Amino acid sequence: MTKFVFVTGGVVSSLGKGIASASLAALLESRGLKVTLIKLDPYLNVDPGTMSPFQHGEVYVTDDGAETDLDLGHYERYIETRMKKANNFTTGQIYKSVLEKERRGDYLGKTVQVIPHVTNEIQDFVKRGAGVGTKDAVDVAIVEIGGTVGDIESLPFLEAVRQLSLRMGPNMAAFVHLTYLPWIPTAGELKTKPTQHSVKTLMESGIQADILVCRTEHELSEDLRVKLALFCNVQKEAVMQSIDAATIYDVPNLMLEEGLDRIALKKLRLEAKQELNLIQWNEFLSRHKNPKAHVKIGLIGKYVELQDSYKSIVESFIHAGAVNEVKVEVVSIHSEHLTPANVGTSLKGLDGILVAPGFGERGIEGKIAAVHYARTQKLPFLGICLGMQMAVIEYARHELGLSGANSTEMDPGTSDPVIDLMEEQKNITNKGGTMRLGAWTCDLVPDSIVGSIYGRTPIMERHRHRYEFNNNYREALEKAGLRVTGVNPETNLVEIIELPEHPWFVGVQYHPEYKSTVAQPHPLFVGFVEAAHKHAIKNN
Repeated sequence: MTKFVFVTGGVVSSLGKGIASASLAALLESRGLKVTLIKLDPYLNVDPGTMSPFQHGEVYVTDDGAETDLDLGHYERYIETRMKKANNFTTGQIYKSVLEKERRGDYLGKTVQVIPHVTNEIQDFVKRGAGVGTKDAVDVAIVEIGGTVGDIESLPFLEAVRQLSLRMGPNMAAFVHLTYLPWIPTAGELKTKPTQHSVKTLMESGIQADILVCRTEHELSEDLRVKLALFCNVQKEAVMQSIDAATIYDVPNLMLEEGLDRIALKKLRLEAKQELNLIQWNEFLSRHKNPKAHVKIGLIGKYVELQDSYKSIVESFIHAGAVNEVKVEVVSIHSEHLTPANVGTSLKGLDGILVAPGFGERGIEGKIAAVHYARTQKLPFLGICLGMQMAVIEYARHELGLSGANSTEMDPGTSDPVIDLMEEQKNITNKGGTMRLGAWTCDLVPDSIVGSIYGRTPIMERHRHRYEFNNNYREALEKAGLRVTGVNPETNLVEIIELPEHPWFVGVQYHPEYKSTVAQPHPLFVGFVEAAHKHAIKNN
């Protein structure tokens, strides 16, 4: 029978509930339990797909085509279970579902209210995400509730999980409250009062925390643990510190030292199915922390002001760096600041260039300038989604002589639309959840960079786009030297382009960063970092 761990946050936002949740999941999975994670987001958007990266960071995409919160990326990077649409839902989705039922008459004329209708809907969504009553049911579902205790938006979620815990009975659920202990330099001590107030606010919602995970910059003394246990009504052994770490991948080991998994299992009255096994995880950590070389890779993007905008790409470089035993220094460069005149000085000293995904015309010419620099200077290059499209435009302009070549996304009246709106997208008016999304098949050309990197064909990769390579220009571009090395067999959509005369130049329509994990670093990033390392050796 599935048991639940509900994770809430207090005092301030951005404490790392997602990392704490994923770390607990990694520990439980390493003990042989079948685990999944569910993220409840309090905002009214139906999904984050139409939200600006500046607002919410990157949009993460699952195999089944869900546009989700970026925390699902953390979940997949930490555990083997793959996330699905059911693993993330928002207040907007809940109300949409409730209102659709009301319109159909499902409530038989009743007054539709937050309690019980909205809270019941939340519980149904949570149980669906955990696979309750199906063959996919897990041993433990870790449910992260977004926002901070006390936020009005989170109240229905808190009430729903309180009811669910009550309905399931004793030892079926545990509540973990992640909180913050501020350090006051003038007093030279950590302060517990904000945490006490946060726990009190949680109790006003009818929820008693079973475990306190305290984010802190300094060690938690025994006296502070006793004080927090007393004032927050938890066992002393259940008061845990989550001290700032050198890397987020240290957190599972730090939580193991604090006994987070042990206390959670004790509360749930669950037995581990095997001895703890973190061998692969710690081997990765060892390589990550002890690199033998260093490379600098430029990340050319439009949203570099917020690091979370490219979270999966940054983490993929960490995974690939560990495989190659090199430290990857990611240099964020705003594409709006790049011009043909300054691109040489701006990108000087890099060992590789990645042109990142994005939408809209802002910063596009800077991305094209970066592609041109990488191509002509023989610098290892990886273009992802929009980055691949910019590579096609750059090649069409400079090698095919089509000076007006562009994408109809940026210039609807372009004389040479080498990138054009997909046929399936032409009659779509609603923007939310209507792009080409999720995992699609790609056939590879064996004697190619990607063919050797993947070592197999076909492959399945995740997509998020509306525009595509215009096949009307394929023959001319290939005659000019561009090589198509990956194609979707169903749609004939060009998925991958390469330049045979270049040491390492690859553009992909899909998003490889979504599938890179600690256990399985993405081969495309591994190959790119290897190429950058070779470039660094050659030029030093």
